[in-house]
Amino acid sequence: MTTAALVLDDCRVVDVATGAVSAPTSVVVQDGRIASIGAEAAPAGARHLRLDGAHLVPGLIDCHVHAAAWTADLASMSSWTAGYTGIAAAANLTAMLHRGFTRVRDVGGADWGLAQAGQDRLFDGPFLHFGGKALSQTGGHGDSRGRGDDCGCAAAGGIGRVADGVDAVRTAVREERRRGASHIKIMLSGGVASPSDVLEQDQYSDAEIAAAVEEAHRGGIYVAAHAYTAASMQRGAALGVRSFEHGNHLDDAAAQALVDHDAYLVPTLATYYWLGREGTAAGLPAGSLAKLGDLYDAGLAALRLARRAGVRVAFGTDLLGAMQVHQSDEFSLRAAVETPLETLRSATTVAAELLGIADRVGRVEVGMTADLVAVSGDPLADPAVLADPDTHLRLVLVGGEVRVSRLDDGTVPA
Repeated sequence: MTTAALVLDDCRVVDVATGAVSAPTSVVVQDGRIASIGAEAAPAGARHLRLDGAHLVPGLIDCHVHAAAWTADLASMSSWTAGYTGIAAAANLTAMLHRGFTRVRDVGGADWGLAQAGQDRLFDGPFLHFGGKALSQTGGHGDSRGRGDDCGCAAAGGIGRVADGVDAVRTAVREERRRGASHIKIMLSGGVASPSDVLEQDQYSDAEIAAAVEEAHRGGIYVAAHAYTAASMQRGAALGVRSFEHGNHLDDAAAQALVDHDAYLVPTLATYYWLGREGTAAGLPAGSLAKLGDLYDAGLAALRLARRAGVRVAFGTDLLGAMQVHQSDEFSLRAAVETPLETLRSATTVAAELLGIADRVGRVEVGMTADLVAVSGDPLADPAVLADPDTHLRLVLVGGEVRVSRLDDGTVPA
């Protein structure tokens, strides 16, 4: 069915591949795709939106969110109902859309029901690429049981599940794939939010990692890994893991391993910055807060090293609970290490490559899906343009449909 065209007039198109910005022009969107860019005559009956010189960029993609994590106390989530968690997750996703994120990858906690509810427009949010429950060894980063908890339960908290041994890992991957997961998340090192491990602990055996990768590939999906240590990244890359989350203790050898095996790094500076400032108020237990240490500074150093080594770097935030409001801050925090163009690419073209959808999203080009964001100001000159959507965001399109508009009176439709 052909739909009426939408014409975005007087906009400056940002080419994220080259960094070029067009003179004021028009972009025609029809049937969910970019139909033309330039001074061609608009189709009859087209709807026009005047952008008053706003810059038009691809829809933003956050490759590391936890939409269902409505608190930073992940262990407590298991004692709340699925209904509460689902409604909180929907609210988190709606807020992400209103920051210009047209797609997000959830790496622990979201499920098929949440994704389908979004597609059915039961709430307003970005397209959700979900991985279901993250896989953890007993006592690993995804096991939220405290030291005195001997319940023996196989699943813990709201974002993870425990799977020990090759056979259990295979079964867990198959189950998450059956439930619609677009990727599988595994925990390869200790983490901040887990109560019974240390950051420096490498987790899962090579055989378990290889089993997860093999089963994921059989199902046509890939493995993402929570990893802080250089050793866990080297092992995971050699065994076929596609993306490494956080990576704060990256070293030269690990960076080269990621390059050699075509893997991605997804740094998450925002979570460390805000955990140190608002973690306690957001529910982070004291024991977890004590683990933060110098992770923010280490994350900056790892990102600098990754850029120097030529690692493909995607955009992620990993914020929990009330701290999710700071999602856009990742753009300004990365400015200490990256150019605004590098950060924008990480949230568009590189993110699309990681998700396996670069043939249809991530660029403002004819034929691409019309996931588009218009902002006032030049995002290539000032990181604040993307870091402060309340001030600068003007329009968000998802699949050619206007989902957020602040063009007329500054209001945002519900």
